Amino acid sequence: MRTVLQRVSKASVTVEEELISSIGHGLLILLGIEDADTKEDIDWLTNKILNLRIFNDENEVMNRSVMDVDGEIIVVSQFTLHAQTKKGNRPSYIKAAKPDIAVPMYEDFVQVLEQKLGKKVGTGVFGADMKVELLNDGPVTITMDTKNKE
Repeated sequence: MRTVLQRVSKASVTVEEELISSIGHGLLILLGIEDADTKEDIDWLTNKILNLRIFNDENEVMNRSVMDVDGEIIVVSQFTLHAQTKKGNRPSYIKAAKPDIAVPMYEDFVQVLEQKLGKKVGTGVFGADMKVELLNDGPVTITMDTKNKE
């Protein structure tokens, strides 16, 4: 699993001019899934995301997690995070999981986040042409990959 986390003041997802999800202060998570991803990847990544200290404390030091600040979360599926650009000018998405694998993994990821966070997590619409709006706070943008746990 590959993810881009953005600390946001607000974020929303719209599909065909219909607002699907919106949040205030929290995280916008773009999530890419590949065939090799497992339940262990979901557990590691959700724990890491929920405990990552990227929100400011009273001294303006990034020392609080999304859970500490009672933040909200939106998760948007994004197969393009697995783009391979080594050859040519058209990205290859061969590593991105097909919907029969990606959809259940995406749904499991969201469900685990909700259980651990203790509240509803916003989503996009898998496979739809989504319009994602955000106000990046900081800006703070972090990438993580369960296959490269740095």
